[in-house]
Amino acid sequence: MQTFVRIVEANSFTKAAETLNLPRAALTATMQNLEAFLGTRLLQRTTRRLSLTPDGADYFRQCVDILGAVEAAEAGFRGASAGQPKGKLRIDLPGTLGRRMVMPRIGEFCAAYPEVELVLSLSDRIVDLVQEGIDCALRVGQLQDSSLVGRQIGSMRFLTCAAPGYLQRHGVPRTLDDLAAHKAVVHFSGRTGRAFDWDFQVGGKVVKADMAGAISVNDADAYLSCALQGMGLAQVGAYQARPHLQAGELVEVLQAWPPVPMPISLLYPQGRMAAPKLRVFADWLSSLFQQEADLQLWEV
Repeated sequence: MQTFVRIVEANSFTKAAETLNLPRAALTATMQNLEAFLGTRLLQRTTRRLSLTPDGADYFRQCVDILGAVEAAEAGFRGASAGQPKGKLRIDLPGTLGRRMVMPRIGEFCAAYPEVELVLSLSDRIVDLVQEGIDCALRVGQLQDSSLVGRQIGSMRFLTCAAPGYLQRHGVPRTLDDLAAHKAVVHFSGRTGRAFDWDFQVGGKVVKADMAGAISVNDADAYLSCALQGMGLAQVGAYQARPHLQAGELVEVLQAWPPVPMPISLLYPQGRMAAPKLRVFADWLSSLFQQEADLQLWEV
């Protein structure tokens, strides 16, 4: 089961063999014996890729659940390190949130759980957790329907702001109707290519505004940089904007109608949370966000 799951996660016999420290031939023999024992084909193999058969997909989900339960059961019977989570944990973090909020304090987690080996990737690309062997991914925004499990651990607040120079040139918007006379920095998703909506909470309802701009970016840090340079209004993550508001480099506008917060969720494959190493990381990450007012869990 471990061999089969690792092959699927790595999408490669060769890569799986490297992570298991076994010769590739041993994995081939194991899979042949497993398929013969089960009486069904689990993997479709071509020269370029691997894919799961319908039976293989069903067996894979059950294997993940079973192996997670085994790891949880064994966690309390490991001598001097009894109860201590251990093993490699592969995590994908969004670039800006990962750099600004998680990485500055990741040493605290490593000190608390020295037997967990972290493998962190920071990116805003679409990641296939199962195919790439990633245990969990942190995501901001509404989750798309998928076979993954999502646990909300925070909420990202936003605020509408601009550089003082921009407001001096174009005036300060006092109402949502005033936005028609303003330009925005356009922020679009690196995953979908779609521009993020401009929305506002008005009397318990959500009101959207169409905003045009002279520049579009797909990175949160680049988005903030454009706003600081006076290139237009922006709806920036509040945790990013706070230092610049305090320094007078940005000015918040339309405070009476704040943007809608976005959920921050941890995604992981079915059954994976049974693993102690993932469970303690999820709890630590949730605690980290609860210490930051602009990221605390807020049902939306």
